[in-house]
Amino acid sequence: MLGCGPKKNAAQHYVIPTQAQQTDSGLYYEIIKKGNGEQPDATSKVTVHYRGSLTNGEVFDSSYQRGEPSTFELNQVIPGWTEGLQLMQVGATYRFWIPPDLAYKNRAGTPQGILIFEIELLSVTKTPKISSASLSPSLQAQRTSSGLAYEMLIEGSGTEHPNPESIVTVHYSGWLADGTPFDSTITRGQPATFPLDRVITGWTEGLQLMTVGEKTRFWIPPELAYENQPRAPQGILIFDIELISFFNH
Repeated sequence: MLGCGPKKNAAQHYVIPTQAQQTDSGLYYEIIKKGNGEQPDATSKVTVHYRGSLTNGEVFDSSYQRGEPSTFELNQVIPGWTEGLQLMQVGATYRFWIPPDLAYKNRAGTPQGILIFEIELLSVTKTPKISSASLSPSLQAQRTSSGLAYEMLIEGSGTEHPNPESIVTVHYSGWLADGTPFDSTITRGQPATFPLDRVITGWTEGLQLMTVGEKTRFWIPPELAYENQPRAPQGILIFDIELISFFNH
C-alpha cells in the first residue's frame, strides 16, 4: 500500500454523487475538469496521473505519490480504465467508480470491491488507422505463390534484402480484416528487433522482399499467420511494415 486517506472522509469518498453519470456497463464517472485535447480509443497509448482508493478511503496506488505519471496502452489495463479513458480528452480530470466486474474481481493479490480512481489525462498517442479501401489488396498489389499479397508504399534506399535468418529492426502496425488495430510499434514509440525466422511465416517471407527504408503493406492469409493459435489475432491480417535496418549472422 502506498498510503491511506483520512478516515473521516471515507463515507464522502465512496458516495456516488447525484451528478455522476453511468455507462451501460455499470461504470460511474464524474467530470472534475473538462479537457479540450485529443480523445483516446481502445488501442491508444496514454500518459496519466492517477490516484486509486478503496471505498474506505484507503489509497492503494498513486502516480502522484511516485512523483511521475504512468504511460500504458489502453487495451492492456482493467476494463473500467479502457472504457473510462475513452470518455476523456487530454487535459481532463475524471473520477471513476469502477465495479468489481470491470476491475480485479477475484484476482489474487489485487484490490477488491468497488475502486475509486481520480485520473488526469496528460497525453494520447493513437494507433494508426487504415482506410476501408485498404482492407483488401489493391489492383497494384502483387502476390507470391504462397498467397501473400503486398504493395510497396515507400521505396527503399538500399539494394540488399534480408535473408531468412537476418536480425531485422522494423516499425509496424497491424489490423484485423475489419480494420480493428491489434498491435503497433508506432503506438509504443519504439521499433521492434527480432530474428526473421522467429516470426509468422508471412513476415519471414515478406520481409525478404524489402530493402532498408522501404515501407510495404502486406495482406497475410491465416495459414501464413496465427491460424488456430489461441489468443492470437485470427483471419487475414494487414500489416504496414517499415524496414529500418537488418544484419546477417
